[in-house]
Amino acid sequence: MDAKAWEKVDDLIDKNQNKTIKEYFAEDPDRAAKFSLEAAGWFLDYSKNRIDREMMKALIKLAEKSDLKAEIEKMFTGKKINATEGRAVLHTALRNMDSKAKIKVDGKDVMPGVRKVLAAMGDFSDTIRNGKWKGFTGKRIKYVVNIGIGGSDLGPVMANLALTPYTKRNMKFFFVSNVDSTHLAETLREVKADQTLFIVASKTFTTQETMSNAEAAKAWLVEKLGSKKAVAKHFVAVSTAAKEVADFGIDVKNMFGFWDWVGGRYSLPSAIGLSLMIAIGRNNYKKLLKGYYKMDRHFRTARFERNMPVILALLGILYHNGYGAESYCVLPYDQYLSRFPAYLQQMDMESNGKCVDKNGEAVTYTTGPIEWGEPGTNGQHSFYQLIHQGTHLIPCDFIGCSKTHNPVGDLHDKLMANLFAQTEALAFGKTAEECAKEGVEKKLIPFKTFEGNKPTNTLLTDQLTPETLGALVALYEHKVFVQGVIWNVYSYDQWGVQLGKVLAKGVLSDLTAKKPSMKHDASTNQLIARYRKAVGR
Repeated sequence: MDAKAWEKVDDLIDKNQNKTIKEYFAEDPDRAAKFSLEAAGWFLDYSKNRIDREMMKALIKLAEKSDLKAEIEKMFTGKKINATEGRAVLHTALRNMDSKAKIKVDGKDVMPGVRKVLAAMGDFSDTIRNGKWKGFTGKRIKYVVNIGIGGSDLGPVMANLALTPYTKRNMKFFFVSNVDSTHLAETLREVKADQTLFIVASKTFTTQETMSNAEAAKAWLVEKLGSKKAVAKHFVAVSTAAKEVADFGIDVKNMFGFWDWVGGRYSLPSAIGLSLMIAIGRNNYKKLLKGYYKMDRHFRTARFERNMPVILALLGILYHNGYGAESYCVLPYDQYLSRFPAYLQQMDMESNGKCVDKNGEAVTYTTGPIEWGEPGTNGQHSFYQLIHQGTHLIPCDFIGCSKTHNPVGDLHDKLMANLFAQTEALAFGKTAEECAKEGVEKKLIPFKTFEGNKPTNTLLTDQLTPETLGALVALYEHKVFVQGVIWNVYSYDQWGVQLGKVLAKGVLSDLTAKKPSMKHDASTNQLIARYRKAVGR
């Protein structure tokens, strides 16, 4: 992070530390309009933040000093910005709707391959949806089970739920990720073997959790249908490992590939989205990609002062690095988006949860805030108390849709009234004087006073559709990217998840061996011994 540019931001924080959001609004009747913008079907009101024109200029300068514009171009044009793994970062190519676009990696245009896989996904999803694909016993597919983990699971789960109104209602979709046998077992209780399609999503076809679940599902299917030949009619793969896929029993014709320049947490618009395409159909899936593309174009071309991902990123850095906010909260006021915060957790924390910069040096500032959230209004009856009157500063993003897919009485009006009221309450609070005027008993005034001055952003769209969902996901993808650039960290590797995986192999050996090595620390050895005793080993 550019020290000189940050110093200006820091000075402005000191200068305005006693100034509240309420005072900013009192000074400028046009503040709401000045700090709002629209892009790709979304409206952002960021006026309820501790900012003025001077602060925003300083934050924009911070982005410029980080060479953000050049870094954006590097990503979109296929430069290997994932330097620790020597890879390009081209999830934007997956949703590039320009039929003439050429994007090269190592001198080869990747777009023909992207279009080929997308077409193959569409053709396959059509055969499932129209019943032409038959299972081993001749029955059409009614159940689809996606087996993956991390990015191969969180994206499809989130999007399938978010786009429920667009799904084929006479089919049921399930997602298995946890190696806990309960996850698979409970899913298999809900499906019928002769009507189920399993999608195994693993680039290498070696991911422990995914392949353990896939092998167990295969054994169940073979037992139910009485033949190993059934596997080819009930399993397909999202992978690049043709040999391993064939060895599993899947016809490689039914293998949908993707590329090493697609990170797992950014892979929803790749073949990882196959289950979603089956659910919503190829036309709606293209609308999803169109939404991504619109936000991509906005991010790449809009000046920083009117660039939605850049603004969200800079505000996040202001509170994280300037005010010491350790987390931020994402609050979708739409039940269909209930898994969106969990999806963002991986996107944000796996990307920027880094303690060394691009030079391998320890960073001297905090990175990677903790992301969390729940759908409204549930969260209001859970943790909002902490946000309103607790001792932690927690910036919040509120997400809402003006129109509901399910109009029932005045429920949607009440939902949106709560969204708007919460941002108002967080920004402006309630003073002791106001409490007194309302007749609040004197001894209760301290308990009923709200400090306010809590920053929020509000994102609104007309309705949650495939297109607006795609744009929303892209918005947060680019926000995370911008923050990584400014913090000077590599956002597209995740070495931190590897150590536990490596150690787990040794622990597993000791859990199952006739004579365990017990070469671990005293605590781990004790836990292994206790487990072995409990299961009779």
